[in-house]
This record gives sequence, structure tokens and C-alpha cells, in this order.
Amino acid sequence: MAETKPDEKKTLLRPSLGVGAVTLVSRLLGLVRVRLEASVLGGGALASAWFLAFSIPNLFRRILGEGALGTALTPLIAGIEKERGREEMRRELAVIFIALSCVLALIVIAASLLAVGLRRYGEACNIAYLCNQRMNVALRLLPLLMPYAFFMCLVGAATAVLNYARVFVLPALGALLLNIFLISGLFVGLKLHVTVADLPDFLPVLSGLVLVSGVCQLILTLLLLYFCGRFPRIGHAAMKQSKVVGKLFRLSLPGMIAASVLQISFLVDRMLAVKLNDQAVPALTFVDRLIDLPIGIFAVSLGSVLMASMSRAAAEEDYEKLRDQMLFSLRHVYFVCTPMALCVIVFHAPLLRVLCLGGNYTASDLDAARSVAVFYGAGIPFFCSLKILLPAFYARRKMKQPLFASLIAIGTNIVLNLLLMGPLRQGGIALATTISSILNNSILLCLLKKDSLMPDWKEMLFASARALGLSLAVVFLLWKLYSAYEEELMLHRWLDISATVLLFASAGVLYLVFAGLIRSPETGELFSVLRRRK
Repeated sequence: MAETKPDEKKTLLRPSLGVGAVTLVSRLLGLVRVRLEASVLGGGALASAWFLAFSIPNLFRRILGEGALGTALTPLIAGIEKERGREEMRRELAVIFIALSCVLALIVIAASLLAVGLRRYGEACNIAYLCNQRMNVALRLLPLLMPYAFFMCLVGAATAVLNYARVFVLPALGALLLNIFLISGLFVGLKLHVTVADLPDFLPVLSGLVLVSGVCQLILTLLLLYFCGRFPRIGHAAMKQSKVVGKLFRLSLPGMIAASVLQISFLVDRMLAVKLNDQAVPALTFVDRLIDLPIGIFAVSLGSVLMASMSRAAAEEDYEKLRDQMLFSLRHVYFVCTPMALCVIVFHAPLLRVLCLGGNYTASDLDAARSVAVFYGAGIPFFCSLKILLPAFYARRKMKQPLFASLIAIGTNIVLNLLLMGPLRQGGIALATTISSILNNSILLCLLKKDSLMPDWKEMLFASARALGLSLAVVFLLWKLYSAYEEELMLHRWLDISATVLLFASAGVLYLVFAGLIRSPETGELFSVLRRRK
């Protein structure tokens, strides 16, 4: 089996950079959204209610949309189209979409009825936990937000098919819609001077905008399926004879169990944070959005392209190529994400000041987020590398192995939450998440070694050490310079914003310059792709 050629490697980076560019725009809009959410919603009880309610439809979106179902669908579709042709694949895809729609409709109805029932039960029985403002408002919002899960799960399944068809950038554009709609609504709220007392009436308006964005994104994705010749083709005979739903269920079940446990663990984190104080959930959510920037820009973009490419390599039983693609992708993840992690750890204070402080978001809310930023920031490379390691299992339809790793990591996360949240508060929840992610990476690498698919560990270690050394040099130089002027900059809002933007831009430029001086291979590969693209 031949090693992946340089041109083949560039076919991983080119679409990844295209998706990454669109995702960068989406994440930058997300930062604008964070700023507006902080100003309008603040960092207290009603912000907790909004984030808690929104996390429920997102839970199902990650499980049934972009999660295990989508990753299992890609190799399944690849096999059907290769063995039986595109038309047969379209018929089977219609069966999948109809079955998925029925399941999603039942979930939406059940979750909405449960929220209504819990709210009424809490009010009737005067149960303190259900009657406090955070939970009461969250339960009121949930029936309005749950249909979003229906639309986005179908979008996730359709996007998996589009990625297999090598359509990467246009589906990623759909992710802009949620931010655009929410930014518009929050901006209006800011101009209308919405106060904390007005939020119970304002939050249902935001919920309506979320639903509209989901409908628009589903329409866009279905149009893309039509234009690339893979729109589901409904046939009654195919519906009766098809066994694809059962096959997809068997493939995706271990991953869905892992994703379910993972998302339930995430929900448990938020529920524990709700019990801590009013500020804990907003602190975790706002910082999570910040660290989602590097994960979304590069790791998720590269992972989605890698999933399709690895599925083809696995279908051809070219495991040498699969291993080579994984090593190549890990090197670039370490190269890009290590400096981002150090910048968040060292410069989290100006970052939080610029993005959150002001309006209904107070200095006390900011202080509650500081330890979360440090511990979540340290986990960025490990959160990102998971997006590269998991496709190596899913492409080979080895769903039980990552399930095993996830269950151990999640159990560890819950235990560490209970141990660390006492002394470290919400920072302990963030630290537990990072430690469990490191454990998950380690188990997956051991499983790959057992399958003789372990990437060259020496090259992997050298790439990560090189990225860490370069990052330390850049961050140390900028910290020495910035710390001398920080107190003066804090006195002038726009000067503080300009200095923070310049700080992070300078970090990126210096890092690339230093990497070029030591002839880091990643810089050459990235610039080669950009030149070819141009």
C-alpha cells in the first residue's frame, strides 16, 4: 500500500481550509453573538435559563445530526453507491430520511410535553429546584426550542451525504444562519435597552429566531442535495424491501450510546453548575464558545473532510493511506491549536474583558469565568485531536472501540466533577472536562496501536513539541510587552479592544514567522496549498 502522496494530502487541506474559512466567518459571528448575549442576557439566572434550555435541542442535534448517525452514514452511503450505484443510494437515503423524521418528531413532542409537565408539577407541589427562576424559565422555553432539533438533525444527515460527494464549503455556509438571526435579534434588544427584568418576554422572541434559522438551513441543504444529484428518491417498493435503516442503526448505535452518554455528561455538568450559583452556567457557556473557535475553524473542518477521505481508503482497504492521513492531520492540529491554547491560558483576561464585559454582564460575572478559561484553554489541543482520531474508527465501522473509550472518559469526568467543583467551583468542572479528554485521546491511541494503525508516535511527539516550543517563545515575548501596558489599556475601552486584537494578530504572525525560520514542514504545506488555491 502506497503512502499518501503530497497532492493527495493537499486534497485534505484544500477543502478543510475552505470549510475552515467559512467556519472562521461563522465563529467570528459567534464572537459577535457572545458579545451581544453577554450585554443583553448578562451572566446571571436568566442567562443560565436560556443556555440550559438551548442545550437540550443541541444535545439531540449532536447525537442524531452531526454526531454518530452522520459519521455512520458516510461509510454506509459510500458502500451502497460503490456496490449498487447512485440511484439505489438515493432510494435508500429516502428510507433513512423518512425514518429519521418520524423518530425526531416523536422526540420533539415527548421532550416538549415533559417540560410542560415538569413545570406544572413543580408549581403545583412547590418544588424548590423546579420553581427557581433558572429552571422555571428554562422549562418555559424548551417547547419553543425543541423543533430546532428536528430541522438540524436532518441537516446533519444531509451534510454527511454532501461531504461524501465532496461538497464541503456550501453546507458550512448554512451554519452562518443561526448566528445571523440571533445577532439580529440581540442587536434589536440592545438598541431597545432590554433589561434583566424584560428578559422573560424577550427570550421567546430569540427562540422564534432559532427556529427560523433551522428551517432556512434545512431548505438550503436539501437544495444542495438536489443540485449534486443525491436528493432522496422516494419509492414504495424501496420502503418495503429496504434494510438500510437496520444496518445504519447497528452501525451508529455504539456511537449514539457514546454520544448520548457524552451529551448527558455535558448536561449533568450544566445541571451541577446550576446548583453552584447563578454565574456558573454562563461562565462555562461563554468560555466554551471562545474555545470552540479553534476547534470549529480547523479541527471540525479537517475532521469532516477526513471522514469522507478515510471512508474511501477503508472501502479500498488501503490502511497505510488511512494511517498516513491521520498522522498528517494530527501534525496540523498540533501546529494550529497549540498556540491558540497558550494564548487563551495567558491572555484570557483581556479576551473576556473585550468580548463580554459591559451592559448586563458585570465584573463579577467576568471573574467567575477566569478559571474556566484557563482550564478549558489547556484542553484545546486534546479537544481538537479527538476530531481526527475518531474518524479512523468510524471509517472502518469500528463503533464499539470509541464507545469503550468514551464511557471510561465520561465516567472519569463525572467523578472528577464531584471532586473538583467543591474547591474550584465552575473551574473544577472545566478541569474535569480537560482531564477526561486527555484520557479519551490516550485510550483511542492505544486502541489504534492494537489495530496496527497507530501513527508514527515519534513524528507525532516531535510535531507537538515543536509547536509547543514555538508557542512558548511567542507568548512569552508578547506577555512581557503586554503586561507593561495592561493597566493603562484597561482605562480606555476602545484602546483595550484595539490592543487585544493586535495582540492576537501579532501572536499569529510571529508564530508563522518563527515556524518558517526553523523550516517547520507544516508552514510549507499550508502555504503550498494557499498558493495553489490562489
